[in-house]
Amino acid sequence: MRRKLGLLGSNRLSIANLPTNMLCSLVLLAGEFGVNCETWFTGLRLTPREIQDPQARVSYRQATEVIRRALPTLPMDDVGLTIGGAQNGSNFGLLGLAMRMAPNFGEAVSIGLTYQRNLGPLMDLQLVQHESEAVTLVATTPLEMPEILPFLCEELFSSVLMLARELAGPEFHPLRVDLTYPPPTYAYRYAQMFDCDVYFNQAQNRMLVDRRWLTLPFANYNPVGSQQALAMCQAQLAAAAASGETTAAVERQLRPRLRENPQMTEIATSLHLSERTLRRQLADEGQRFTDIHDRVRTERALVLLQDRDLTIAHVGAQLGFNDVREFRRAFKRWTGNTPSEARDRMT
Repeated sequence: MRRKLGLLGSNRLSIANLPTNMLCSLVLLAGEFGVNCETWFTGLRLTPREIQDPQARVSYRQATEVIRRALPTLPMDDVGLTIGGAQNGSNFGLLGLAMRMAPNFGEAVSIGLTYQRNLGPLMDLQLVQHESEAVTLVATTPLEMPEILPFLCEELFSSVLMLARELAGPEFHPLRVDLTYPPPTYAYRYAQMFDCDVYFNQAQNRMLVDRRWLTLPFANYNPVGSQQALAMCQAQLAAAAASGETTAAVERQLRPRLRENPQMTEIATSLHLSERTLRRQLADEGQRFTDIHDRVRTERALVLLQDRDLTIAHVGAQLGFNDVREFRRAFKRWTGNTPSEARDRMT
């Protein structure tokens, strides 16, 4: 039996729907070594500061290009093992919480596969059930990328290992790890990390796990809490907008500047584009600047309205409205409710 969640098809490489977790880890690592990472983002309409926004999304193309540029600048070879090996449950956010609240290890694995896109992975994981005593996690990429494949495999499998050890205990280890690329000069680090046999130049990138781990019960299982965590994961997955790179770039420019009520000309200038070129690129993605602006303002308004210490006028001012009546009319147009009605529904 095969369980698979497609991460990215070839027609989705320029859709900006990936969280920036991995890129943030690379930027943090660069900071530890005093490496200037600004050049990693040149020409991609991204900055190191922008990717720290939890709402920021990038495309597969942008993420892999940053990685290509980053790896040669870092003073170490085993970057993927280093980043993945530093992961813990908190790095997996809601998904990590939902997995910890599952009834057993096998169900936690199923949850992780179902909602893997919430973490923005660059490899697609699928679970293959064998007739033997092992199950296999197979990792694939939508493109051939030999220059960064070792990093991607290292980061993914070591992250999975760290999460599995947090869920099942420090004694967890795979039966073996297979990798399609030749052994790097630091191959010994793989054996140290995974505590099992590691084979290179294999047909697949995969991790074999003893089937017995799947039945391991979790002491923290709570049916109600588990369902709540799963509902939040589902909402997070459903909220991942399939925006193009230009749309996502406009959103990143707008979010910190909503109070200024920036116009399209200003955003185009910030992106080093003419207003005409920006309008055309947005049209190619089926978007209009005014619609994006309204959507970002709506998202921010709904967050601010949860704070009942803020007046409606203050919320409107944070979104660039000097007249509270104008804000009320705009919010009603965006959502079908007045700000007060929306706030009442949040209780």
